[in-house]
Amino acid sequence: MASIMRPSVFRQAPTASQRVMSAFVRPSAAMAQFKPAFQNSTRVAAFHASQRKQILPPLPQKIIGTANEPVPVPNPDYTHGSYHWSFERIVSAGLIPLTIAPFAAGSLNPVTDSILCALLVVHSHIGFESCVIDYFPKKRVPMVRNAAMWALRGATVLLGVALYSFETNDVGITEAVRQLWTA
Repeated sequence: MASIMRPSVFRQAPTASQRVMSAFVRPSAAMAQFKPAFQNSTRVAAFHASQRKQILPPLPQKIIGTANEPVPVPNPDYTHGSYHWSFERIVSAGLIPLTIAPFAAGSLNPVTDSILCALLVVHSHIGFESCVIDYFPKKRVPMVRNAAMWALRGATVLLGVALYSFETNDVGITEAVRQLWTA
């Protein structure tokens, strides 16, 4: 917090002293030709916005209803909630032994390789879907969110087809990593 305040405090200290001294002493002609190097550049702005143009400006704050009305409860959905998080944890935990086993055992198994590829595709899809849901709210930008979700679905299918082709027509993902590691 102190680092944010420091530039503004340092900027205000010399200007205050110039205002007091300007009534009594005029700067010399030699000093008048010099201008401050950083006139307006010591501003603190948010990462996602500038002073002139914000990417996603905040909505007007309004209260809908009264304090006595209950909050609307969304309908239960089996793709969200505990089932969704349990599945995501199982996929993430399953990636750990599937990543280590082919290199520790030293044998190449196409079934293990294909399961690893499938779990990588599912894990990356779930992760990027969470990013799209978090950064593109449906209320604010519904068309951008739908476009991002369809782009994610297309990229997931493309990744699945590419990994399938790599597994069936080439050496496979674990052998490729092994060759890159020893190269």
